[in-house]
Amino acid sequence: MQEQYRTVARAGVHETEINRSRFICALAPAATEQEAQDFVARVRKEHPTATHNCFAYVIGADASVQKASDDGEPGGTAGVPMLHMLMRREVRYVAAVVTRYYGGVKLGAGGLIRAYGGSVGEALDALGTITRQRFRLATVTVDHQRAGKLENDLRATGRAVREVTYAEMVSIGIGLPDADVEGFTSWLADATAGSATLELGGEAYGDV
Repeated sequence: MQEQYRTVARAGVHETEINRSRFICALAPAATEQEAQDFVARVRKEHPTATHNCFAYVIGADASVQKASDDGEPGGTAGVPMLHMLMRREVRYVAAVVTRYYGGVKLGAGGLIRAYGGSVGEALDALGTITRQRFRLATVTVDHQRAGKLENDLRATGRAVREVTYAEMVSIGIGLPDADVEGFTSWLADATAGSATLELGGEAYGDV
């Protein structure tokens, strides 16, 4: 697995006008290919009278799924430059749709490539990106007496506390970079006088 990846900070829209054509780029985070396809369908529904609704998406921290569509523009002049921009900016788990309302002036192949790729680049600049880091999921189990202080200490030391469950014992779900597991185990033993247990789980990505 990749140690980290970048994705778009939030869903949003950025519009530019080039030679009287409107280029409206909608971007959204997408956790799965299905989410990306649903987003494309939603944008198409919002712009049924547009000349073109071209799209590109990249799913997977290692960019294992990449799709693009020119939606009627000359082959390779819309979806592919959009995809290239997403890859060049190293953003993942993201879907982009560029809606074009034709303004009467032909742009030519080079102009279209610049317009579609540029729309995605400008939208990424406008909406911003965030970095997500690979974490080991772990659960700390501790008695009620120590739970409150431990949770505060975890947050104070910048640990990613994901959830807290109260039962006979208190379970605190956290995210740890792999390199921190050993050091954290020692810290936890010191902080709880050896009374807490640590159970390592699977892997996930979280905000840095």
